[in-house]
Amino acid sequence: MIEPSQQREHSCLIPDWLFLGSKLEHSGNILRTFVYFFGIKIRMFWECVKNSMLVTWSTANKTESVVEYGLWGGKLFSHTAEGDASVFIDGGPENRTMYVHRVTLTDLTPAASYVYHCGSDAGWSDIFYFTSLNESVSFSPRFALFGDMGNENPQSLSRLQKETQMGMYDVILHIGDFAYDMHEDNGRIGDEFMRQIQSIAAYTPYMTCPGNHEWAYNFSHYRSRFSMPGHTENLWYSWNIGPAHIISFSTEVYFYLEYGLDLLFRQYDWLQADLQEANRPENRAQRPWIITMGHRPMYCSNDDGDDCTHFQSYVRLGRNDTKPVAPGLEDLFYQYVHCIVGYSMPCVGILADVWFCLVQGCREKHDGFIPKPRDWSAFRSTDYGYTRMRLINGTHLYLEQVSDDQYGKVIDQMMLVKEKHGAHAWR
Repeated sequence: MIEPSQQREHSCLIPDWLFLGSKLEHSGNILRTFVYFFGIKIRMFWECVKNSMLVTWSTANKTESVVEYGLWGGKLFSHTAEGDASVFIDGGPENRTMYVHRVTLTDLTPAASYVYHCGSDAGWSDIFYFTSLNESVSFSPRFALFGDMGNENPQSLSRLQKETQMGMYDVILHIGDFAYDMHEDNGRIGDEFMRQIQSIAAYTPYMTCPGNHEWAYNFSHYRSRFSMPGHTENLWYSWNIGPAHIISFSTEVYFYLEYGLDLLFRQYDWLQADLQEANRPENRAQRPWIITMGHRPMYCSNDDGDDCTHFQSYVRLGRNDTKPVAPGLEDLFYQYVHCIVGYSMPCVGILADVWFCLVQGCREKHDGFIPKPRDWSAFRSTDYGYTRMRLINGTHLYLEQVSDDQYGKVIDQMMLVKEKHGAHAWR
C-alpha cells in the first residue's frame, strides 16, 4: 500500500455507491473436478443458511455429491455433507454432458479455518482449505477485483494464486468474461478455465457476474457452472459482508435482446426492490456501503466504440428502441444512494458516480484510449492488472491498482472517506 503522505488530497460531492465496471485429474469415475465456493449468508430475499459455504464441482459421470471437512488442527474430515448434482449439456455439436455437484457446508464457526475435499467413493479431490466468513458488521473484508480473464494471456493469474493462498483476500470478485469462451470447443475451454482458477477459487469465495463473452446458448455455461446466491441463475443477486451490501447484476440484458426483454425488466424490478430494502434506515445503519458490480461500465474513455464511450449509453440511460422502453440504471442509482464524500486521489467528477473499470488480461489484448479523456475519467492506464479493495470500516474504503506489466507495482490508489451515507447526506 502507498503511505498516506504519498497520496494526493481532493474533495468532491459524489453518490455513495461504487460500480466495479478447475479441474483436477483423478482415477476412477472422477474425470474432471473443479472446485469453487462462496459464502451464502444472505439476507432479504433468498432462502439461505447462515454460517455456510457452498462447494461446487463437476464430473463427467454421475456420482454421489459428498464433501468431507473439519476444523483446521482438529480431527480431519470430522463432518460430512451431501448434496446433489444437476445435468448440464453443452449446446455445441457434440452435446457434451457434465454433472455439476453442489454441496452446502452448514453450521460453520465464523472466521474459522477448515480443510475439506469433495467427491465420492468413486474418487476424491485433493485437500483444500478455506476460512469461513466473518459474520460481524464490523468485519473489515479484503477483496481482489478483476474482469476479462481467459485461458490465454491470464496476466494476473500467478500473482492472484499466490496472494490468495497467502491469505491476502477474503473474497474474489470476477466481474465478467471467463475463459474466452466457456462454450468453445464444445465446452472444453470452460473445463480448462475451471481447472485454471481452482488454485484461487478452491480457497476463497469466488463471486461473479456475467459478461458479453458468456452470451452463447443464452448464457447457459455461466448459469450452470457457477453457484451464486438466490434463485436467479447467477444473473443478478446481492449479499452482505462486513459494512457493505454488494449487488451483482447483468449489463448484458441490454444487448442480447434475442433472448427477450423479460430478463431486462425482471432485473430492473428486482434491483429497485433490493435498493429500497438496502436503504431502509436500520439496514443502511448496519451496512452503509452499497457496492454494485456489472461487466460493462457506464463510463469510460476507450476508443473501441463500446457502449460506455457513448453519452447515450444503453446501460446508463436505457434503450428507446424497445417496446416498452427499457429503463437505464443511472437514475435508479441516484434515486436511492447519495452522499457527500471527501477522499484521497482525483475526484471522478462533481456529483458524478464512482466508477472503477478493471481488466485483468485476455486474448483480445489491450484497448487504447481516446486522446482526450472524458470528464468522468480520473486515472487511466493500459497496463494489465487487478484491483485490491478493503472495506476498512463504515466510513473508509481503500482501493489500489496493481500493474502486471510492472511486476506487481501499485500504480494508483484511492481512499474514499464518507462520514454520511444515504439520501439524508444531501440535506
